[in-house]
Amino acid sequence: MQPEAVEGKHFHPKGKLPSQYTINLQEQQRKMLPFADKRDFEEQKEGFIAAPDYKQIMAEAGHVAWDMGSYEWLLQGKDFDSIHPSLQRQAILNMNYGLYEVIPGIYQVRGYDLANISFIKSDTGWIVLDPLTAKETAAAALKFINEQLGERPVVAVVYSHSHAGHFGGVRGVVDIEDVRSGKVKIIAPVGFMDHAVSENVYAGNAMTRRMFYQYGVLLPRSPFGHVGQSIGKNTAAGNLGLIPPTVIIEKDIEEMTVDGVKMVFQNTPGTEAPAEMNTYFPDMKAFWAAENITGTIHNIYTLRGALVRDALEWSKQINRALYLFGQDVEVMFASHSWPRWGKDRIQEVMRAQRDTYANLNNGVLHLANQGVTINQIHNVYEVPKSLQQQWSARSYHGSVEHNSRAVLNRYLGYWDATPATLIPLSPKDSAPLYVEMMGGAKPIITKGKALYSQGKYRHAQEILNKLVYAEPHNQEAKELLADVFEQIGYQQESPSVRNSFLAAAYELRSGIPTGASPKTAGPDMISAMTTELWLDFLAIRLDSGKAEGHEFKINLITPDNDEKFVVELSNATLTNIEGYQADDADLTITLNRADLEKIMMGAVSFDDQIKSGKAKLNGNREVYEQLKIMLVHFDMGFEIMPDTGAKDLTPEQKVFEQEEPANSAGG
Repeated sequence: MQPEAVEGKHFHPKGKLPSQYTINLQEQQRKMLPFADKRDFEEQKEGFIAAPDYKQIMAEAGHVAWDMGSYEWLLQGKDFDSIHPSLQRQAILNMNYGLYEVIPGIYQVRGYDLANISFIKSDTGWIVLDPLTAKETAAAALKFINEQLGERPVVAVVYSHSHAGHFGGVRGVVDIEDVRSGKVKIIAPVGFMDHAVSENVYAGNAMTRRMFYQYGVLLPRSPFGHVGQSIGKNTAAGNLGLIPPTVIIEKDIEEMTVDGVKMVFQNTPGTEAPAEMNTYFPDMKAFWAAENITGTIHNIYTLRGALVRDALEWSKQINRALYLFGQDVEVMFASHSWPRWGKDRIQEVMRAQRDTYANLNNGVLHLANQGVTINQIHNVYEVPKSLQQQWSARSYHGSVEHNSRAVLNRYLGYWDATPATLIPLSPKDSAPLYVEMMGGAKPIITKGKALYSQGKYRHAQEILNKLVYAEPHNQEAKELLADVFEQIGYQQESPSVRNSFLAAAYELRSGIPTGASPKTAGPDMISAMTTELWLDFLAIRLDSGKAEGHEFKINLITPDNDEKFVVELSNATLTNIEGYQADDADLTITLNRADLEKIMMGAVSFDDQIKSGKAKLNGNREVYEQLKIMLVHFDMGFEIMPDTGAKDLTPEQKVFEQEEPANSAGG
C-alpha cells in the first residue's frame, strides 16, 4: 500500500487539497444519493471462494503487469473529499479480488484485469468467457481456478466483443496448436476480426496519447489521482495476443452446444462495440451480458477516441435481451462488475440500463429539436430523477455531459449552426485576441484567482485556458489552470472525466509524463491486420507536401495468400484497390504475405527482404525509394496542453513497420 495515499498526502508537490467548495459539493452528494441501498455490496461478495496470496502479477518482460495492492488505500473505511462519493463507492466495489462462484458450474476470477474472466464447467473442461487483456493475467487466473477447483483443460473460448480487454489474454489460456487442430474452439460474433484490429489503427497514435487522459494510465494511484476505471481497476500492462476465432456467430440469435453446454448467442452489433454478443445458458438460466449491461452507463463517445455509438440501438438490444431471456433468467453476470441474482433484481437492472440509454437518445433529440445545440446540451439535458436514484443507472464509465454531446453529434454533427463556429480560429490564434481584449495576463490571473476562491471553476477555466494558449510560457497561468482543473476533476463521478482533468493538471505542472502504458501490439495484432488495412495506414502516414508533383502506380502481389493490389500515388494522395493489377504499373513488388508481416512487425526492413530475395522488384525501383521518403512515423509525445514539453515517446521504427494500434480495452 502506498504511504502517501494512506496518509492522504498529495503525490505532487504543487498539488492542492480539495477546496471548501469541493468538500461542500461532495457532502451534498452524500446526502442526495441512495447510499442506504447496500444491495451491490451484498452481491459483490456473494459466492466468494478464495483470494490469492499475491497482489502483483509480473509481465514476461519483467515489469509489473498488474498491481491490485496499489489500490488498497481505498479499503481504509474513510471518505476522501478528493473523490466524488459515488465514484469512491464504485471504486471500492471493484476491489473484489479472487475466485467467485456465480452459480454451481459458473465461476469468475475478478480483480486480475479491467475485465472479469468467466469459466463455465463443461463435460470435460472449461469454457472460458473473455480471457482478459494480457497473457500473464489470464494465465494466472486459469492457474488459480485450477488450484482451487481441480485442474481442467480449456475446451473453448468465447470472445464477447472486439475490444482488446476481452481477447488479448487468450494465449494465457490456450495453445494455438490446440486451436488449429480443432481441439479448442474460439467463438466470436460476426465482424469480430475486422473490428478487433481496424478500430484501433487509423487514429491509433492519437488514441493512445489520449488514453493518458481518459484512463489516466500514468497518473499515480491516489485519492488525488487514479482511483479506478469504474468497470474495473485498470488495464493490465502485459502481452496482448489474438488468436482468430474458429466459429463465427452470424445470425441475430444462434444456438450451439459445446462440450455439453448449451449456449444461445444474441448478436448486438453497434452497441458497446461494433461486433458484440450476449450469451444465455438456458440449462442454467444464466445470462452473460458481455459489456452491454455492466451496472454503469457506458461511453456513447469514448474520450480516447472512437466512432460515436448508437444509444438507441443499445437500448433496443437490452430490451430484446429482457424479453428473450429476462423472463426466465435467475442470474445475470457480465464481463465487468459483479452478478445480480433473482428475476426481479435482474429485470430492475436491465430496465434501468435500457431506459437510461433510451432517455439519453430521446431526451437529447427532444431538446435538439427545440434548438438546443451541441455546445449547450450538456448543460441542459438531465437524466430523469427516478433513474438518478438507481446505482445501476449512474454514469461512471461515460458521463451525462460527454454522452449527451455524443448523441447530438451522431445525428447533427459537431456544428451548432452558428456561422461564427463553422470555421473558427485555432485556439493559438483566437486566444491572443481574447487576452488583449481582457487587458493582458495580469487582470486575467487576478480574476482567475477570484473565481477559484469563489468555487467558480468552470468560469475560471474559460479565461485561464485562453491565457495559457495565448502565453504558453506563462507558468503562473499554467499552474493556476492546473489548480482549477484539479478541483473540477475531484468533483467528477465519471473516472474518464476525472482522469482527463487530473492528467491535464499533471502535465501543466510537470510536462508530459513518461512510463509504460498498456502494451497493445504483439505479433498477433499485426498478423491479424489485413494487407488492405496496412496499405490504408501507409496512406495516412504519407506526407502530402513531399508527395506533391509525384505520380506512380505499384502492383503488389502476395502469392502465398493470392492477394493482388494496385497502389497509386496521384494528387499527393495514396490509394489502393484489391483484386486488380495495373497494366501500366511503374513497379511490381512480389513477396509472400508471411514475409510482409515481418516487415510490418519491424523484425526486418523492406530493404532486408529485397536483399534476401524474398521481395522482388520489377520495374522502376526509384518509385519505391520515393515512397520511403514520403512516409512519416507518428510520435505519441505530442502536446495536448500548450508548452508541456513535447517528448519523443515512440522508439525509432523502420520505414514500413506498422505503428502500434491503440488499446481498446475498456471500450
